[in-house]
Amino acid sequence: MAEKFQPLSVSKLGDNYDVVIIGSGGTGLAAAIQANELGMKVAVVEKEEELGGNTNRASSGMNAAETNVQLQHGVIDNVADFYHETYKDGGRLNDKDMLGYFVYHTAPAIDWLADHDIKLDDITVTGGMSKKRTHRPASMAPIGGFLVQSLLGVVAKENIPVFNNAKVTKLLRATDGRINGVEVQSGDLTKTVHAKAVILATGGFGASKEYIERFRPDLKDYKTTNQPGATGDGLKLAENVGAELMQMNLVQVHPTVQQDNPHVYLIGEAVRGEGAILVNARGERFINELNTRKIVSNAITALPEHSAYLIFDQGIRDRAKAIEFYDKVGLVVHGDTIEDLAKNLKMDPATLKATVDTWNQAVESHDDTEFHRTTGMDRGITKPGFFAIHIAPAIHYTMGGIHITPKTQVLDGNGDIIKGLFAAGEVAGGLHGNNRVGGNSIAETIVFGRQAGQQVTLYARNLR
Repeated sequence: MAEKFQPLSVSKLGDNYDVVIIGSGGTGLAAAIQANELGMKVAVVEKEEELGGNTNRASSGMNAAETNVQLQHGVIDNVADFYHETYKDGGRLNDKDMLGYFVYHTAPAIDWLADHDIKLDDITVTGGMSKKRTHRPASMAPIGGFLVQSLLGVVAKENIPVFNNAKVTKLLRATDGRINGVEVQSGDLTKTVHAKAVILATGGFGASKEYIERFRPDLKDYKTTNQPGATGDGLKLAENVGAELMQMNLVQVHPTVQQDNPHVYLIGEAVRGEGAILVNARGERFINELNTRKIVSNAITALPEHSAYLIFDQGIRDRAKAIEFYDKVGLVVHGDTIEDLAKNLKMDPATLKATVDTWNQAVESHDDTEFHRTTGMDRGITKPGFFAIHIAPAIHYTMGGIHITPKTQVLDGNGDIIKGLFAAGEVAGGLHGNNRVGGNSIAETIVFGRQAGQQVTLYARNLR
């Protein structure tokens, strides 16, 4: 990786840009690169000190269908299947136009990243998908940090200015109703910046007590996997200029989150995608581990202890590099044998051994008669050592958000476009329905980040 990217202070922020992009996660950075390459003068402003937002925390990969990478791995896929599976997994509540645009632009998004020397050459599978669509780096490194650092490398090369500790407190409006700038605050400094257009790429509201209590009071005591800045600021900015919010009650709870310590750690779906199983406190399986997040989370919550254990071996560990980090921070329980692991988990060794043996037979025969799992069965749990991570569900992703068109234009309550305002990524609602599939959010950041960069360019050119 290149040396650490150095953001600028707000004192260096100019008075005028073609486009101001709020948020420095995958969506904001992709939008900035795309708009800049189309000739726009761009600025990215980020309220936190650290760049990258929630994208930094993504671990599994980026879903795409009909890619050359899939073919290189012998996977024959088709976009229509990707559409139908995502639509079904979203409870058929997905915005069909957005979903259609999304699935057909995932393969070009993989190519666009590769054109910028950001290569996602390995593939795995996540819950709710019938094929290996989840693209990740060949190193199998967690996608989030890899993507943010790689995009920042492109941003540095293209001299795109990124400002941190820069909180947008207000969207500016011209007399004709167009959005034409922002007010930015940093410490005691407040600055007015004019722009032809603004892109909201501010992420979701998974760390906002206020929004969770307003729309999902039943989840108000749940922990969250989100970074502390995911407080729905973009939603407030949009609401203040009349934007419509949609599906705000649709909040995803991720099934596998280690939360025994003050710091909450998401255990990525790739661990199950590479072959891990879930067992209850007695050491028994209780669910198809690669069902949708909603179904798996509900099954864990229904257990008497409301938590479960991921069980895996060295072979799976070798295929999911994030486990090295989980182990380093003390989340992984070890055992030389399955019985040994069971003792360390205070389970009956015979029960856990029988569970793992039954699973290994299912992998061997490609037939999981117990729970009908069909994916993530490339390898059994056979290679010493053996490991477990204690997990429970936590707030992970907010499917609802600002109502937009597939062109990322923001809509008001009448369905009219608010000119000059665009939104993409988790801040926007509609794409995922009532359940986001693992790997689709990173794909969304690139697909709709690029789309926002293109659409804002068309809009700004027409103002000239």
